[in-house]
Amino acid sequence: MVIANVISYVLVIVGALNWGLYGIFNFNLVSWIFQGPRSVGSIIIYSLITLAAIWLIISPIISGHGLRLAMRDEGEREARRSEQNV
Repeated sequence: MVIANVISYVLVIVGALNWGLYGIFNFNLVSWIFQGPRSVGSIIIYSLITLAAIWLIISPIISGHGLRLAMRDEGEREARRSEQNV
């Protein structure tokens, strides 16, 4: 599962960089590499980036950890403080 997460993060970063380039400079990197926005290579990359984003959305649910925006209890806060002091 860790490998899937790493691959997904890399693909989502590639997608975000492509959107940034497209938004700022009107340059589509994926289309440029694969010689067109509707080429087979571009469609495969776009599909993989979409699947990676979906994976990153559902993987916390599958693993049972959920999305944690804050520490859940005082024990976790104390553990975090002791890790920072080392």
